[in-house]
Amino acid sequence: MQFTRTAIPDIILIEPTVYGDERGYFIETFRQDKLEAFVGYAIHFCQDNESKSSKGVLRGLHYQLHPAAQTKLVRVIQGSVLDVAVDIRKSSPTFGQHVVVELSSENKKQLLVPRGFAHGFVVLEDDTIFAYKVDNYYSPENDRGIAFDDSSLGIDWILGHEELKLSDKDTKQPRLSETKDLFEYGVNYYA
Repeated sequence: MQFTRTAIPDIILIEPTVYGDERGYFIETFRQDKLEAFVGYAIHFCQDNESKSSKGVLRGLHYQLHPAAQTKLVRVIQGSVLDVAVDIRKSSPTFGQHVVVELSSENKKQLLVPRGFAHGFVVLEDDTIFAYKVDNYYSPENDRGIAFDDSSLGIDWILGHEELKLSDKDTKQPRLSETKDLFEYGVNYYA
C-alpha cells in the first residue's frame, strides 16, 4: 500500500498493492495501522456508504460542520469517477484550492479527504459503484455544501454542463464566498 501526499498535503492518495494472476486479484483496501502511521493521528471509521450512479451524475460538494465533521476514505468498486476535494479551512495556505483524482475499478486508487474539506465527484461511466468510509455519522443539521460550479474554484468536471445530473439540493448550494460555515485552519477537529 503506497501513500502519497497531494498538492494539498492533508489530502492523501492511496494506491493499494494488487496481487493478481490468471484467477483474478486480491487487494487490501484498508489498513488502519498503516493509514494512521502515515497521517500521524487516529481515525476511527464508524460508517460505510455506497452509491450506484449513471454517467453524468454529480454529487457534491458536501461537508459536515464540527462536531459532526467527517473524514472520508473514498474508492470506486465498479466504473470510474472524477473525485474532487476542496480546502474550506479559513486562513489555510491552500484555502479554496482543490485536488482532482480519477478513481476507478481499474486503477484501484483511493483518496483520504480529511475534516475541513468539501468533497464531490462526477460519474464517468454508467453503473459506477462508489464506496466510502466516514469517521462520524451523518448529521442532517450539520450537512452543508458548496456550489459545484463556483467559478472561483476553477474545477473542470470534464463533462459538459448539459451532461450533468444533479440533485435539487446540489443545484442550490452557495458559492464559497457566500458560505459562512467553514473550518478554521490549525484547529484540531479530531480532539
